[in-house]
Amino acid sequence: MMTPALPEVSRPRVAIVGGGPAGLMAAETLSRAAVFDVHLYDAMPSVGRKFLLAGRGGMNITHAEPYEQFVTRYGARAAALRPMLDAFGPDAVRAWVHGLGIETFVGSSGRVFPTEMKAAPLLRAWLHRLREAGVHFHQRHRWTGWSHDALRFATPAGELLVQADATILALGGGSWARLGSDGAWLPLLAERGIGVAPLRPSNCGFDVGWSPLFAERHAGQPLTTVAATWTDGAGRRVRKQGQFVVTATGVEGSLIYALSAPVRDGIAAHGSAIVELDLLPDLPAGRVLAEVTRPRGSRSLSSHLQGRLGIKGVKAGLLHECLSREQFADAATLARALKALPLTLRAPRPIDEAISSAGGVAFEALEGTMVRALPGVFVAGEMVDWEAPTGGYLLTACLASGVAVGADVAAWLTRS
Repeated sequence: MMTPALPEVSRPRVAIVGGGPAGLMAAETLSRAAVFDVHLYDAMPSVGRKFLLAGRGGMNITHAEPYEQFVTRYGARAAALRPMLDAFGPDAVRAWVHGLGIETFVGSSGRVFPTEMKAAPLLRAWLHRLREAGVHFHQRHRWTGWSHDALRFATPAGELLVQADATILALGGGSWARLGSDGAWLPLLAERGIGVAPLRPSNCGFDVGWSPLFAERHAGQPLTTVAATWTDGAGRRVRKQGQFVVTATGVEGSLIYALSAPVRDGIAAHGSAIVELDLLPDLPAGRVLAEVTRPRGSRSLSSHLQGRLGIKGVKAGLLHECLSREQFADAATLARALKALPLTLRAPRPIDEAISSAGGVAFEALEGTMVRALPGVFVAGEMVDWEAPTGGYLLTACLASGVAVGADVAAWLTRS
């Protein structure tokens, strides 16, 4: 039997600031209880804008790999996020999507998608359910901090002060500012003495500093069937296979994003980072050396590489870009480069171009999801200092965080 709704005047009021996945899931969690007056505020004309844009290339909602492996994808913050993921993990995300009337399927890579591969139908069904549950939406309300204990919002009608019994901040990180995640909240929390780490790009591209000739010839071209290896300061090697794209200034794409966190930190520590590219990941080094040294008769070395190993276009261009003439002409050096071409990455691209961001509110500043220094104020989603690769991990953790913060707020208001 559904719990009867209390008169609105007697309900504790919860203000949720931010209309991304974490904020929307917090609203859903709280609205299910039917005992809270839930108001969601967002600076943009509509909610879920980054969610919609992320779904343009196929809405990747979670990942179907074994759960114990799934959890490791959150790196150093896996232990901190695990309780949330245990409560609302990949299977729960799929069940929740199915509950909205959206079917899903598992792709060949293990990524999970809606059958229609679109975010818009999912978001429409979700918002309809939230409105039916009594959630109040306030668009074009930009949070600007506090006035004493009231929340301050800049609105088209002027400044608005809002009193709430509990506040959930779910303002996102610092990427894609045009969609609302601009990181403007960070100094507002820092000036209150809350521990925050600077926002940094995550799942991002990098600048290389190509020669003008290489950039002109190859910008926009993809490298498929390649592998990249990163070696950290302790000698640990991480190898990933996939594909990426050459840009006018450097590289970007799924293979680069998969290594972006350690490479970014390596650049911060040392000024640059070297990634080794395997241009022929399906061939052993011995076979590559044998083909490079095979007699080529009157053919040029470039024609020989194309005929024997399929090296042409942007892969051939990379060899010429990264090797000197002497290195390219030396068979042993060239064979090694085909399996481990050193590519120097000089800087991550700006945070506004990144898919996501690292940094934010430190877990150590929180008790559960509540800010220790501000009782009654809770944080969720990418505002907290964790990061994850693409592949459904970001969205799953944001949704799990929304469930957790909603439960924490309900428990805190019940005790208060």
